[in-house]
Amino acid sequence: MFSWQAMAMLKTAAKALKQLQRKEVVNLRDGRTVWIRPIQAADALPIAGTFHLLHEDEIRRRFLHPVKALSDDYLMRLTQPDPETDFVVIAAEPFEPGAALVGAVARLSSDDNGGRAEFGILVSHFVSGQGLGKILMRRLIEWCKHKQIRHLWGDVLNDNHAMLKLAESLGFVRESRHTTPGITRIVLTI
Repeated sequence: MFSWQAMAMLKTAAKALKQLQRKEVVNLRDGRTVWIRPIQAADALPIAGTFHLLHEDEIRRRFLHPVKALSDDYLMRLTQPDPETDFVVIAAEPFEPGAALVGAVARLSSDDNGGRAEFGILVSHFVSGQGLGKILMRRLIEWCKHKQIRHLWGDVLNDNHAMLKLAESLGFVRESRHTTPGITRIVLTI
């Protein structure tokens, strides 16, 4: 039989999980509206179908190398994240998953011991400069706090000044120990 204290803890955990799964309505500076929400399996088709609309530089800055198309395996892992170790949040048109174009994606994956998580983010030119990067990164940080992740990190190209500036505004620090020229590792201690 559960104690009142145990029941209260379960309710608190359920409330926190529901908060992480919320859909936010965000009005962009240019007047458009997007939904910030966790990714769904149905989002795979619109993401794959519009990937070719991204600029080469956007892709290079996200993947650190050129990518022509997203594989079916990658799309499956992206749109069906393991809820224990992965979290993916998107900015999409205010339509149901599968019908909405996705303008930005932020994802993280925690390591085996759960102490660190790597993130990646792509905000397309269609919605850049609207503050979505910060909103999505805050959602990743929120997930890390809920899962008791101590360090959130990512590798960023040195010429990705917008991401480096955003990371600094959120409290990330640059690590100079990265061995690949042209790449900076940024880390947030949570």
